[in-house]
Amino acid sequence: MSQLKPLIAGNWKMNGNKSLISEFAQEFNSQAINEIDVLICPPSIYVDELAKQVDAHESVLNVGAQNVSEQASGAFTGEISVDMLKEVKASFAIVGHSERRAIFGESPQLVAQKYKQALVNDITPILCTGETEQEREDDKTFDVIAKDINAVVELAGIESFKNGVIAYEPVWAIGTGKSATPEQAQAVHRFIRGHLAKYDAEVAQGVRILYGGSVNENNAAELFKQNDINGALVGGASLVSDKFMTICNNAQSSK
Repeated sequence: MSQLKPLIAGNWKMNGNKSLISEFAQEFNSQAINEIDVLICPPSIYVDELAKQVDAHESVLNVGAQNVSEQASGAFTGEISVDMLKEVKASFAIVGHSERRAIFGESPQLVAQKYKQALVNDITPILCTGETEQEREDDKTFDVIAKDINAVVELAGIESFKNGVIAYEPVWAIGTGKSATPEQAQAVHRFIRGHLAKYDAEVAQGVRILYGGSVNENNAAELFKQNDINGALVGGASLVSDKFMTICNNAQSSK
């Protein structure tokens, strides 16, 4: 892992409850983790509750959202604006998760709008990008990722990545139990950093790039040994506090 401060982000998807939130807030107290950033993105209805529990327990957890609207306000039933997230003390927002792209048809351009909307309103966006199994077999992995990154650069500029995060999440490895080998993941992370460097080498070196795709307590340590992997976007393993803590400890010891 590079010298960038690792970020371990838990994406609970449509899982969790108040009891789990309380458990995590107590588990991740201020003495537990201090060398990395730790983030939990619960379902939107629980963002406020997690933020309150974090404050109550003086937890080191950061609070984020799994999605954010590209619109500031208005007649957009069911959407959540950046101002709403800020009011409940969310400081991160995932944008462009593969499930949002596949199920809800979010395009690279729409995701770029969400990325910019979060960024300009002082919420750190986590841009997700990754290929399907068919795209990997067709040798289109780099094309897919470049398209997602280019959409953000075209809308918000390369300097927008100074305050953003990228998460490489191969779609074929999400929730399947499969995971890219450390070498496969590193190859893609290296490409991402190299692609950014075509625009601005300094920005490229400062971007945290997370790996997401069936990350668990057993494979995290080897992933974190790779030069261009700066943390993880964790799915199922982030719902079990001791497993998630093990992943965080692996990241901390890799520094």
